[in-house]
Amino acid sequence: MAERKAVALLSGGLDSILAVRLILDQGIKVTALRFLTHFGCDAIGGGSCGHDVSGLSREMGFELKHCHLGEEYVGMVKNPRYGWGKNMNPCIDCRIMMLRSAREFMEVSGASFLFTGEVVGQRPMSQRRDSFPVIDRDAGLKGYILRPLSAKLLPITIPEAEGIVDRSRLMDISGRSRKRQYELAARFGITEFGQPAGGCLLTEPNYSVRLRDLFAHVEHPGTGDINLLRLGRHFRPNRLCKIVVGRNELENRAIEGLVDAEDVVVQPVDFMGPATIVRGRWSEMDVRLAAQLTVRYGDVEKGMAGTVETIPGSEWISRGSSAACRKTLTITGADDTVLTLRIEKQQGKKKSSRPSQPAPAV
Repeated sequence: MAERKAVALLSGGLDSILAVRLILDQGIKVTALRFLTHFGCDAIGGGSCGHDVSGLSREMGFELKHCHLGEEYVGMVKNPRYGWGKNMNPCIDCRIMMLRSAREFMEVSGASFLFTGEVVGQRPMSQRRDSFPVIDRDAGLKGYILRPLSAKLLPITIPEAEGIVDRSRLMDISGRSRKRQYELAARFGITEFGQPAGGCLLTEPNYSVRLRDLFAHVEHPGTGDINLLRLGRHFRPNRLCKIVVGRNELENRAIEGLVDAEDVVVQPVDFMGPATIVRGRWSEMDVRLAAQLTVRYGDVEKGMAGTVETIPGSEWISRGSSAACRKTLTITGADDTVLTLRIEKQQGKKKSSRPSQPAPAV
């Protein structure tokens, strides 16, 4: 009998780990794909981007491969066919894109089917009975995607029908409660796994507001633009320019590492304070505002002035020291009116009037 092979989509969350264990226990060789994106989300069923699964793969005995989804994924997030969830999460389109990529690996590796850690009813958009057939069809994998934790609640798949997988040894879990998963983990002796509901920045309200703003003002955002969304306080003084102000030393270092040649860096001279960058088609007025923000959020007594240095991004990157390129400015901090320019979720306001999500058509 030929060796039985399967491809898993693994996040490091408990659900996806349990799914792998259920398939391994049937003597099937598993290769797990861990998908990474610009937005911190990865794989299907579990959502735990920060959890290290390399040790787990050695312990449990499966192969692990990392796959990065780049510009094509950004384009999908900007204009998903099936729309967004509560924030900027295009969950159905995300699943389809990952599965299409996994299908290519399945075909070249000689695997018989794919499986995920998805559970019926656990996620409101993509993990529904009516969503699964749409996802499987659009991924070109109708009948070949097994969901071991909920398999007995779903139509029989091709690997089950062909006897590759024993359906009687699969589960019938549904809903948001994880009681049965924790019980199963205890039975298997699994103690290391990522926590649920973490990882995907597209589900976070403030991040989503920043991302919508970026898409609205930058036609083709780069990796640096997207990575910057995770950091600092963001202000938009006008449609051409954005100012980002660090919130702590760790963020300051990260922001400084994302400086572009066209940016302006503002740094404190005579006080402890944030790293600030001005990005876009900025004017001297924008740089002055960035200086005021640096003082406002720095260790400067309210109403008092602080001195900052402004440095062209090209000078910053080259670590140059040309006095002609650098300027100093002594200025007081911005007052509270600047908060109207901040790019963040507005408390107490009605939900944004984005297009509603179309119901998946089976």
